[in-house]
Amino acid sequence: MEATPHNDKSCIFNNIRIVLCQTSHPGNIGSAARAMKTMGLSQLYLVKPDKFPNSQATALATGAADLLESTIVTETLSDALSGCAFAFGLSARKRYLSHETVNARDAALQASKIAAFQPIAFVFGTEMSGLSNAELDCCQMLAMIPANPEYSSLNLAAAVQVMCYELRMAILEGKIVATEALPLATNDELEGFYTHLEETLLKIGYLNPKAPKKLFERMRRLYARARLEKEEVNLLRGVLTLTQEPRKHTKY
Repeated sequence: MEATPHNDKSCIFNNIRIVLCQTSHPGNIGSAARAMKTMGLSQLYLVKPDKFPNSQATALATGAADLLESTIVTETLSDALSGCAFAFGLSARKRYLSHETVNARDAALQASKIAAFQPIAFVFGTEMSGLSNAELDCCQMLAMIPANPEYSSLNLAAAVQVMCYELRMAILEGKIVATEALPLATNDELEGFYTHLEETLLKIGYLNPKAPKKLFERMRRLYARARLEKEEVNLLRGVLTLTQEPRKHTKY
C-alpha cells in the first residue's frame, strides 16, 4: 500500500518525535519541552531518564507542562522509535562512522518530506557524552548543528531548540508535494530484518559467533544508507529465509 501525504502541515508536526536518551538533569527535559512547544512540536519521548517525572522538569517547562504529561517513557531506544520510518541522530562532534552526515538545516528539509507521509524522529543523547555508537546504529542519518568548531558543545535543550526551529522553518516555508511514495520500512520492520540477517549470517558462517558485533554494525549502516522501503525489506527477508532453508529445485 502506498503512503498518502499529509497536506495539513499540523499533521506533519505531529509526525515528528523528539527523543531524549538517558537524560540526567530533569531541568533539561522541561526546557526541551518548552523549546518544542514554541516551535509547534508535541511528541516527546524519553529513554530511561534519570529522574522523571520531576518538579524541576515541570518548573522549567513553564507553559509546556502539558507536553510533559503526554511524554512517553521507554526502556530502550528501539521502543521509542517504534513505528518511525526514519531517525536522525544528533551529534556535536564528527564520528568516524559510515552514516550519511548532514547539517541541521538539511536534516530538517529531508525530515519534513518524510514526515508528510510517515512518523520520523530526532534522537538526542546524554548531556555529557551524547549518543553512543550503538544508539546511532538505530538511526539512519547523522545530523550536526554547525557551531563554533573551537567550542561546539550546546546545552541539550538549546540543541533541541535549534533543531525544532529548523524543522518549523522547513515545514512552514516548504511546499508539500502531494505525490504518492512507497512507504519506508518502520524501525520495527528494520529491527526484525536485522535480527533475521544476523541469524542468517551466523548460520552460514559469515559472522564470527564469538565477535559478531563490529562487522554487523557496518552491515546495519550499509542498509541504513539505502533507506529501505517496506516491500524491499520483505524481499530481503524472503532471500534470507531461503538462504537458511534452500528449496530443492523442481523439474517441470
